[in-house]
Amino acid sequence: MKLRAVPFFILAVVSLKNTYAQTDPSDLLGQDNAITTAVPFLAISPDARHAALGDAGVATSPDANAAYWNAGKLVFIDKKYGGSFSYTPWLGKIINDMSVSYLSGFYKLTREQAIGLAIKYFDLGEISFTDTQGFSLGDFNPREFAFDLTYSRLLTEEFSIGGTGRYIYSNLTGAFSGIDAQAGHSVAVDLGVYYTKQLKKSAHNSTLSFGATITNIGAKISYTNAENEDFLPTNLRLGSAYTTELDPYNTITFTLDFNKLLVPSPPVYDEDGNIAYGKDPDRSILSAMFGSFGDAPNGGSEELKEVMTSAGIEYWYNKTFAGRLGYFNEARTKGNRKYMTLGVGFRKNNFGLDVAYLVPTNKREHPLAETLRFTLLFQIRESSLDLEESVTD
Repeated sequence: MKLRAVPFFILAVVSLKNTYAQTDPSDLLGQDNAITTAVPFLAISPDARHAALGDAGVATSPDANAAYWNAGKLVFIDKKYGGSFSYTPWLGKIINDMSVSYLSGFYKLTREQAIGLAIKYFDLGEISFTDTQGFSLGDFNPREFAFDLTYSRLLTEEFSIGGTGRYIYSNLTGAFSGIDAQAGHSVAVDLGVYYTKQLKKSAHNSTLSFGATITNIGAKISYTNAENEDFLPTNLRLGSAYTTELDPYNTITFTLDFNKLLVPSPPVYDEDGNIAYGKDPDRSILSAMFGSFGDAPNGGSEELKEVMTSAGIEYWYNKTFAGRLGYFNEARTKGNRKYMTLGVGFRKNNFGLDVAYLVPTNKREHPLAETLRFTLLFQIRESSLDLEESVTD
């Protein structure tokens, strides 16, 4: 679908930032104290399974999309190789050619090592740029993508670590005359750890897992020049998951994640443009990451509001059919995203399908409301892995 209005393109970009970069006006001293970053598409949950769990996934059981949620847990996957494709319509209630696609794959090098590849692609549809007089500057398809390479290693039978290298490309305006902009480029890394332990509860098996990641640690990105750079959405995620077998056919998992952007909180400026409350956001990457725990203008109470919560429940019947329910909560002054998620899953032999749906629980519109998200995946188990597992058991 071709659009002939730059304002709609601006609406699409603002919608993305409003949804994934904490950009809702706050009531703090009459100022906007919400956090904004560049390339917020990096924070969009790529797969339908975890989207249906309220965007929780740092400690869930690993699958073909594990590297996005926690590079450390990829090595715990019990398959030799596999992959997935996920598709998420964007602003589906308004337009039909905007979407987020995610393609991932993994390979177990040995029992102790695994690697993964992934690409996330955000297509903002085709638009027509015009100048102030309404004359056409040409058509362009704004787009962004990130390419990932992951390595995950087992350190003990219950603990693993992992890392991801990422190349980021963002081209929002093309090279039309009269528009002082250029494509943005950056590189980043993710670091993750994962711990999982088998428990016993009466006659039923259970598992308790913990995970922690810091994602998108990387250079600032610019669309004009080095004097105008924006932070990547560097994020700290901590979480846990508890899985228990109700009986030989029924299994249930409870998962809980906490997220915080490691990006400077905007200060409050006085009438002369000087900082009245808070700290200067023009800092180095490491200074911004460590300083993000104590730079909110309103102190500790505001810092706590910058923590986002995701919770989910996943039920499996006979390891074949799944039902999922989740909830995401964010403080009103830090983005005000509050929504319920639900979905279903199916596994048969080496293949699977997941579907997710989002329902806002406040009056705020959401770009993914009334939209179905899909993930197709395949995971192949090799006989040698089966042999190793049977010996271990």
